[in-house]
Amino acid sequence: MNRPVTLVHRTSYRYDRPVSLGPQTIRLRPDATCPTPILSYGMDIQPHGHQRTWRQDDFGNHEACVTFDRKVRHFDITVRLTADLAPVPAPLHTDARPAPPVAFTQPLPAGPHLRALLAEVAGIRHPDPLARLEAINRMIAARITYRTRMEAGVWDAEETLTRQTGSCRDSAWLFIQVLRHMGIAARFVSGYLIQPDIDDATCDLHAWAQAHVPGRGWVGFDTTSGLLASQGHIPLAAALEPGQVAPVSGLLDSCNATLDVSMTLHHGDDTKITDLKGQ
Repeated sequence: MNRPVTLVHRTSYRYDRPVSLGPQTIRLRPDATCPTPILSYGMDIQPHGHQRTWRQDDFGNHEACVTFDRKVRHFDITVRLTADLAPVPAPLHTDARPAPPVAFTQPLPAGPHLRALLAEVAGIRHPDPLARLEAINRMIAARITYRTRMEAGVWDAEETLTRQTGSCRDSAWLFIQVLRHMGIAARFVSGYLIQPDIDDATCDLHAWAQAHVPGRGWVGFDTTSGLLASQGHIPLAAALEPGQVAPVSGLLDSCNATLDVSMTLHHGDDTKITDLKGQ
């Protein structure tokens, strides 16, 4: 049974004077391997008079490269997509694709707090590799209290463990470092999290991790909830490091700029607007 949900995601930049924008890279399009069926997709860019080309980066992510031939006072991106969030059973087939590059298994140096956590994780044993990773994910979700952080950037594993709190991107990066120290390939994911409950439908830009599980391929782990990624997790970009999956990146003239981001979720006859300014 289909369960379509339509998301409208608006990103608006306003500048205090006409500015020259360098090439802008936009990573807001799911690719064909997205486990959630995407029934329709569109992206509108304003102002007119720009050039847009689609390409895939080294990790296979879809990127829109946008250039302007004149100065602008604003830059607006509107994404409209319809996804089918009907639950589906986990795939039973074996993933025969080759293992990911070694770079996905190379961690950053571990500090004392991370070394202590790795010693605890070594005691988690299970004959099923996926079940073991689920237990580690639950451990991190229980230990790191979720918080919204408005400032840019991602904390390293040591800082997140020291504070025992962090944003979704901080706990995801911690989980990735743990897995890489275990020799398990892991990558950072940026995407949409849609929770279409009838009474309180919500959507957010979100970050989680994916681990490469033998026989299953890339499996998503949400370190905020401690659960596996589900139909509501729509990946937009996955890469070695968080900085490689930014939704929008590019250069512009020095100026005073303001950013406004909003999402509108249409679920049947219900519409819920979630303000994501600053996230």
